[in-house]
Amino acid sequence: EVQLAESGGGLVQPGGSLRLSCATSGFTFDDYAIGWFRQAPGKDREGVSATAAVDGSIYYAASVKGRFTISYDISRKTVYLQMNNLKPEGTAVYYCVADLIHPSSWPPIPQIIDYWGQGTQVTVSS
Repeated sequence: EVQLAESGGGLVQPGGSLRLSCATSGFTFDDYAIGWFRQAPGKDREGVSATAAVDGSIYYAASVKGRFTISYDISRKTVYLQMNNLKPEGTAVYYCVADLIHPSSWPPIPQIIDYWGQGTQVTVSS
């Protein structure tokens, strides 16, 4: 059974930082691209970042480039999203996803993503 378990969300002030983690199991880690979507209240899901252990490729949405960093630990089968200089518009539920679409072709439309985690809430507010 495929499992994607997010952790690390919470409340942070504008300009602050959080690190999200996604612990994966049930599939071969480097067969998939692992990434993050987010959904803000009243908005569509947005592909934020993705990486593929098979070649180390990375994707960032323009809205987070320079502030977010994605990384992974193959031995732990875990992907991380370091989020710095968070802005109020970053308030959203962040979902870990796994899919066969290479990061060079991100973001995919949400409807075709193979696997989703349950999501973790990030709130950026003073």
